[in-house]
Order: sequence, then C-alpha cells, then structure tokens
Amino acid sequence: MPKHLISIHDFTCDDILKTLEMARGFENNPYQPFLKGKIVASIFFEPSTRTRLSFETAANRLGARIIGFSDVDSTSITKGESLKDTIKMVSNYSDLIIMRHPLEGSARYASEVSSVPVINAGDGANQHPTQTLLDLYSILKTQGKLDGLRINLVGDLKYGRTVHSLMQAMSFFNPSFVFTSPEELKMPQEYKDYLVAKGIPYTETKNLHEGLNDADIIYMTRVQKERFTDPIEYERVKNVYSLNLSMISNCKPNMKILHPLPRVNEISQDVDNSSHAYYFEQAENGVYTRMAIISKLLEIDNLTK
Repeated sequence: MPKHLISIHDFTCDDILKTLEMARGFENNPYQPFLKGKIVASIFFEPSTRTRLSFETAANRLGARIIGFSDVDSTSITKGESLKDTIKMVSNYSDLIIMRHPLEGSARYASEVSSVPVINAGDGANQHPTQTLLDLYSILKTQGKLDGLRINLVGDLKYGRTVHSLMQAMSFFNPSFVFTSPEELKMPQEYKDYLVAKGIPYTETKNLHEGLNDADIIYMTRVQKERFTDPIEYERVKNVYSLNLSMISNCKPNMKILHPLPRVNEISQDVDNSSHAYYFEQAENGVYTRMAIISKLLEIDNLTK
C-alpha cells in the first residue's frame, strides 16, 4: 500500500478491492479501537460537513484522538504562514493528516513535505479519492459487482472532483459511461482521452432523459458556485438539471441514484423515498470506508471480520 492517498491512482485495483473488503468488515463491526494512542490531524482549509465529520467519526471509532481545524481564520495562516510550514508543524503533532484545500495540487505538495501519511480530502477541482472509494463501496453493495456497469455522470463534470476520481477508478472494471452536462460543464478532454486510451466507451449528451432508463448508476452532482470565477456563468447553469420521481419511472429495477452531497435543486425531494435513492446510505458508507483507508495507511491489518 502507498504511504499517502492523494489520487485514486495511488491505489492499484488490488488495493481498491482490499480496502472495500476492509470497509465491509468495519460495517459489520464498527467499533475497533486499533488506533488507541494515535493522533489524527483533520485540517480543512475550506468548508465541509460529510467528509470532515465522517473522517472524524472513523478516527474516533478506531480509538484515535483528533486534532485540527475547520476554520482557517483561527490559525496562523491568517498571519501569512505558508502551507509548507503548516504541514510540517502539523506532522510533528500527529500520526496521520487528513487535508482538504481549495488549490489543485496542494495535497500532493503536502505529502512531499509531511513526515506522516497524508490523505487528500479534496483539492480544488482535482481529486477526491476517499469519496471515490466510498462510491465504489456503495456501488458494490447495491449492484453486487463492479464489473460491466453503465454509469451516467450528471451535472458539473468540469469542476466536479468526485466524478473525475470515480471515472478513473471505475476504469478497472469495464464500465460504460454517459456524460450528461451543459456545454459549459463538459467532462475535460484529458479525462475523455484517458478513457479512449483504455478502450472504455462513453457518450455525451445535454439531455438528462437520454441516459436514465438503461443506467445502473445515476451519479448526480451539484453545480459548485465556489468553483466559478464568473458569477454570470454560474447563474446560467446552476439549475440546469433536476431529477424528479416521474423521470425514473421506467428505470432498471437495480438502478441506484448516488450524489456526493450536499444537494441543492438537482434531486427533487420526492425522489428520497424511492427505492432508487441511495445517497443518504452512500454518505453513511463513508465512515466504514474511511476507517479502512486510515487503517491501511497506518498499516493496521488485524481486523475483526
């Protein structure tokens, strides 16, 4: 296993499958204090609810102590301290660092200056590998497999780090993709080139209805206001898609709707009680998956099944 988890590419297919198996073990037995005496630093340079709380819940269930911050205004960063100095200081105080930062590449840089393992909890529009692993666990639980699935990625495919990481991780498992987005938020060319090089089929559409009935997974995303430099562009696309209950009446019985949350208007609340809705359970899966990731990076392998 790698020392850090910065990109989903840091994990091989075997690493992914072993992590998902560990997550299953933790779901069956979620209180395993293997990390008693360890200190985990949770440092979030931009807002987060689910990711930060699920990581901290995971660390607590493993018996670790947590230090850190979720408000940079209360840190020395406001005095001009560099990211390098912050990471070196925090790594002196902890056994593992969980970091979210708005700048792409910041997590990789942190891993290069840290003396302890670093987990990327999101770096700008780049990568969100732990979200990807909990997404894979959710897909595996609901579909019974990862191989040969048809996945419709919807919404902000340009800035959405969750879809970038998920697309790359699923490339191990012979998927096919539908990319549903407005022109302004299309999947970047580099990711489409990645699929072409691997021989993985995809289609692109602006019409949400076109990719619903034959999908195994519909992965909805929020249009992220914080990623836009032009407020006019954001206003033009912010409500471009909204999935409601009537739209999924002819979907496959096994189809599940995922969303990294928070949602705004892209999934109507009338979908919540549908058998296809899985986004709240998906968020719960984040605790078990992040317990597995922390344990693997700290080389704790004697898990109770």
